Amino acid sequence: MSKRSDAWLKLIQTVSNVEAALGKVLQAHQGLGLSEYRALEILSRSPDSELRMQDLAAHLRLNQSSVSRMVERLERGGLTVRDVCPDDKRGVYTVLTDAGRARLESARPNYEKALEAALKEHG
Repeated sequence: MSKRSDAWLKLIQTVSNVEAALGKVLQAHQGLGLSEYRALEILSRSPDSELRMQDLAAHLRLNQSSVSRMVERLERGGLTVRDVCPDDKRGVYTVLTDAGRARLESARPNYEKALEAALKEHG
């Protein structure tokens, strides 16, 4: 194997280890999956705390079907709502709710602490 291949595999393994540590902390403390946390974070940073579904999918690097299922879970938890685009009735937005923002804010310290620890351990 080449040095590049070795470096690439090490990077993939490091990312996987860090993501597993983050997922474990979020699930234990907030009941969120890693993709759900990232979705809330992306929505919180978006104008008006909303994004079209396909834009959220692009940010998360997930397919439309996976994002639709995830948004359904977030909606059931009251963390997001869907809204129809006023200009294009075919467009659907996902909107962060106050409850979603509160869950994100309460999860963020644990996430940041776990991220720092995982990067030190695996970085």
